[in-house]
Amino acid sequence: MQYRKFGRLNWKGSALGFGAMRLPTTDNDQAHVDEAEAIRMIRYAIDHGVNYLDTAYLYHMGNSERTVAKALKDGYRQKMRLATKLPARMIEKAADFDRIFNEQMEKLQVDKIDYYLLHGLNNQSWPKVRDLGVIAWAEQQMAKGRFGRLGFSFHDDLKMFKEIVDSYDNWVLSQVQYNFMDVKVEPGRQAGRAGVEYAASKGLAVVVMEPLRGGLLAKDPPPAVAEAWEGAPPGVSRVELALKWLWDQPEVSVVLSGMSMMNQVEENVTFAARSAVRSLKDDERKLFDRVRQAYLSLTPIPCTRCGYCQPCPNGVNIPDIFQLYNETTMYADANIGRFRYASPMGMPAAQRADQCKECGECLDACPQHIPIPDWLKKAHSELSPK
Repeated sequence: MQYRKFGRLNWKGSALGFGAMRLPTTDNDQAHVDEAEAIRMIRYAIDHGVNYLDTAYLYHMGNSERTVAKALKDGYRQKMRLATKLPARMIEKAADFDRIFNEQMEKLQVDKIDYYLLHGLNNQSWPKVRDLGVIAWAEQQMAKGRFGRLGFSFHDDLKMFKEIVDSYDNWVLSQVQYNFMDVKVEPGRQAGRAGVEYAASKGLAVVVMEPLRGGLLAKDPPPAVAEAWEGAPPGVSRVELALKWLWDQPEVSVVLSGMSMMNQVEENVTFAARSAVRSLKDDERKLFDRVRQAYLSLTPIPCTRCGYCQPCPNGVNIPDIFQLYNETTMYADANIGRFRYASPMGMPAAQRADQCKECGECLDACPQHIPIPDWLKKAHSELSPK
């Protein structure tokens, strides 16, 4: 296993971290974790040098933390550092901080958590928990020794990311969605390469989530993308190349992988063992540019997320809907798009495409002259549960 600088801390994290969001299940029900197999996988990873494990209150309908607790018995807790998260979007009052944290401590069966993260911060959840005093509360818990350091995970744009980073001097880590497709900063999207560089410049460890975009980059690609991959080095899988792209960057501290099968753990541990900073060759960097452009060429709606169509008088979140529809087409996978659109954890019903009244205001505002109401109908039909 290779180990990497973890922000300003005098500690090194394993290049590969174990993300406990996609543990194996017994019947495709996320609440029903196959505990025996999950424990075997987690312990294999730790035995092979993984020293960072990430879970959260919401993962597996609350059962990820319970499974992690069992995996860390028999001396495994002492071999690694544990991170879990406060579900910021569920917080309604300050008393919720203690209530949820105490429940997590009971489920994890530990006396102390190493890294406690505010989960999924964005322009709505961050002001809410900030104004409820989450920083002061966290500092009290750290003073009591209940957790070691405070961090956050993030889903929003670069401006909001910088605001959060700059709001508190003692953040120790930022967890961001980052992969070779999430490089460019776009309005309302991820913080991108610029966010990774900004966090690192402030001394924060950068923990990467979704290195394969929820597994989409590991799937057999569409023909146009497969053609772009033809220049890949022989004998190196697309998964390893995608991870190698991240490990090449010195700002990245840990790359989390949400592994659901033992063979994925075995492969990723092998990939991490031969990872290195600045290991990509020039032709490999150009390869990623070609693959990225090949994926982007498949998007049917020419939306640039300029935001001129917002706010919609009927509340429709046009840019996000178009992004989900484009990604569903780009990666030839409707399941993730439908989950993000119509699940209880997805887009609010009041923002979905069926709220469009075809008033025409967006048509006048769109500089790309997109027939927005027509595309909204198509998107709603494709992204709604079948």
